[in-house]
Amino acid sequence: MTMAFVFSVLLLGLCGHIASGGQSTSTSTPGALNYELPTSEYETPDTFNAGIVGPLYGMVHIFLNVVQPNDFPLEMVRKIIQKNFDFSVDSKEPESIVLALKIAYYEIGVLICAALGLLVIILMPLVGCFFCMCRCCNKCGGEMHQRQKQNESCRRRCLAVSLLVICLLMSLGVMYGFVANHQVRTWIKRTQKLADSNYRDLQVLLNETPKQIDYILVQYNTTKDKAFSDLDGIDSLLGGRIKDQLKPKAIPVLDSIKTMATAIKQTRDALQSMSSSLKSINDGSTQLSANLTSVRNSVETSLNSSDCAADPARRICDSIRSGLSNLGSNHDSTQLPSVDGELNTINDIYKTDLESLITKGYTSIDEIPAKVGSQTLAVIADVKKALDSISSNITSVSQSIPIKEVLFDVSNYINDSNSYLQQELPKLEEYDSYWWLGGLIACFLLTLIVTFFFLGLLCGVYGYDKRATPTRRGCVSNTGGIFLMAGVGFSFLFCWILMILVVVTFVIGANVEKLLCEPYANKKLLQVLDTPYLLKEDWQFFLSGLILKNSNINLTFEQVYRDCKGGRGVYATFHLDNVFNITENFNIEKHTGKIKKELENLNVNIDNIELLDKTGKKNLEDFAHSGIDAINYSMYLKEAEKSPTKMDLLAFASSLEEKANQLPDGKLKQALNTDVQNIRTIHHQQVIPLQQSLNTLKQSVWTLERTSEKLPEKVNKIIVSLESAQNFLINNVSSIVIEETMKYGGTIIGYFERYLKWVSYAITEKMTSCKPLATAMDSAVNGVLCGYGADPLNLFWFGIGKATVLLLPAIIIAVKLAKYYRRMDSEDVYDDVETVPMKNLENGSNGYHKDHLYGVHNPVMTSPSRY
Repeated sequence: MTMAFVFSVLLLGLCGHIASGGQSTSTSTPGALNYELPTSEYETPDTFNAGIVGPLYGMVHIFLNVVQPNDFPLEMVRKIIQKNFDFSVDSKEPESIVLALKIAYYEIGVLICAALGLLVIILMPLVGCFFCMCRCCNKCGGEMHQRQKQNESCRRRCLAVSLLVICLLMSLGVMYGFVANHQVRTWIKRTQKLADSNYRDLQVLLNETPKQIDYILVQYNTTKDKAFSDLDGIDSLLGGRIKDQLKPKAIPVLDSIKTMATAIKQTRDALQSMSSSLKSINDGSTQLSANLTSVRNSVETSLNSSDCAADPARRICDSIRSGLSNLGSNHDSTQLPSVDGELNTINDIYKTDLESLITKGYTSIDEIPAKVGSQTLAVIADVKKALDSISSNITSVSQSIPIKEVLFDVSNYINDSNSYLQQELPKLEEYDSYWWLGGLIACFLLTLIVTFFFLGLLCGVYGYDKRATPTRRGCVSNTGGIFLMAGVGFSFLFCWILMILVVVTFVIGANVEKLLCEPYANKKLLQVLDTPYLLKEDWQFFLSGLILKNSNINLTFEQVYRDCKGGRGVYATFHLDNVFNITENFNIEKHTGKIKKELENLNVNIDNIELLDKTGKKNLEDFAHSGIDAINYSMYLKEAEKSPTKMDLLAFASSLEEKANQLPDGKLKQALNTDVQNIRTIHHQQVIPLQQSLNTLKQSVWTLERTSEKLPEKVNKIIVSLESAQNFLINNVSSIVIEETMKYGGTIIGYFERYLKWVSYAITEKMTSCKPLATAMDSAVNGVLCGYGADPLNLFWFGIGKATVLLLPAIIIAVKLAKYYRRMDSEDVYDDVETVPMKNLENGSNGYHKDHLYGVHNPVMTSPSRY
């Protein structure tokens, strides 16, 4: 405990000069920066587990709570400390008498138990002496004569069972004593190990402090690099944000105009295709009509020849003649007007190159980041200079903390303290061996007594013969009785000595547990130390006067212990802002003011953004009034749906060929077959191309019809949207630029604000965690004083005291039970029928001789030793 206090005061001195790091912590910074102090691992446990002997310690604590149920006397302890630990009672001072009475009342349980122990210490030697003399006078069971009584067998068994139970309980207490003595034996080694562990933790605390300070300084460079990266990328960050604000308004309009430009191109292509198709149709229809007329005239000429005058040729010619009327063209070229006028109009519109104008609109939006980058080069350079100057300021503030000198002195003091501890512990180990030997002797004495009782029971029970008379008991039974009396004798010899040991260890152990261990665990001991003007009369708060040189600051032991236990930094724990004000030295506004001032010079000009000029608008309007919406597309579709010919030429040619083949060979048949070939040639060379032209016309008409549907309304809607987007850019682009510039500057400043806030938080709350201090105090009090000292000591007196107290009933029972096992010099004899006591007469007179009943001669026996 002393060494822990030395370590505590030592590090409190350190805390008075610096705000440095101990246990690590991590703090996540919003955004892309994460700050995390270097991790420190401490090996000393926060809690101390007694292991398998823990339940035994708990049992002793329950007993102490029964003996001493009073709460920790806060006020009484305060008064005692204020009186400089004067325990004298002056009858002339009523306050001292009252205080003495309060102490007696608080210690009433301990005093009663100690008084009972003293009573045993005083009476046991006297009782033993009188008992010895009494037995020498053949009293107190010293006469070697056993009188016969009723239920003798039951009494003997009850006494044996009672003594066995008592001996088992005593054995349990002796085991407690052995366990406690072993714990005491190993406390030096465990203390050595615990001290080394705390020493290494304190060294880790001191070694990690410079690393954490260096880490904090390095993190500024990390933050600055991040800011430099954002400054270098101002074109994509600031310019990109401005562009993203404008795109939702501008891009959809440009996309609509681009769609309309595509529609103009498609319209021109469709009109060109339609015009070409109409020309092909007109030419093809005229040529087809002429060719079909020529073929029809040729067939008619053949049918009018003399070859068709007689049957069966006449019937065949008549059937052919009836189908000739449909052999002709199905189109009238005059019914499809030309679209050359509309095509010329669209060609004039297309010459404007609307797509290039739209590209300029896109470019004006896409060039915003580049404009921002080019316009802010000088300001970015000034901001970087301001950031570099902040870096030098933070470095100078950090170097102003005299940490290296203090750490050097503290490290030397800790090393000297550890060396002193290493030298003194071996000396304590020598004294501890004496205590261990004394405890071992006490346990062995009790073990010897219990062994005598166990041997007496063992020999007495197994050597007892129901048929043997008291004067004829066997050697084993008699030996059992002698063992019992030997146990009684050793009990009288050593009981009072053992009780002295029990009383002394009980008074010490119980008061240490109730006045130190228990109040330390529930923090009432710390509350006593926090009493104003207690430890020093002119200091209201002792800790603040010791550390901060100002006793009026509310700094308490309980608060310091709680904060250190929770891993809080020494700066906040010990209110070191009264020594070194981190907030003032790391003032956020002071350091970020330069950055704000430089960022205010950011002047981005991206006005005069024109999505589409007047030429482009006029182009759209001309397209809307081009007249393509007035074309009668249904007429063209209706004409395009018609077949090129009135009949299927291939089918007619096949029918004509079949009928011609029925004619006899001659000029008629040959002429008709020639016409069949001409018809088929007309179909392949004229009908099929004409049909393709009709299909092309149909596709072109569909395209134009779809494009021209509500064309003026579409164009008008686009123009309205264009004007709205352009007005938005004119009226809002400046405010958007200002807003995004402020956000951008806020982001840059935010990096350093978060960094400086983290620095303040890390130094005040997490850096130099004083947890090793709380752990060292716990190690000293909970570990060494209570866990390694008081608990084994309390378990020792509890076990030895339990066994010693049980010696009292064991003595009584053993004396009574020995009568049933030892061989007697004389005995009472009873008749089988009538209970007539026969006095054993060594001179053979006054009544029946016992040999008359048993039928054997029984000479007078020499009485064995009564002890």
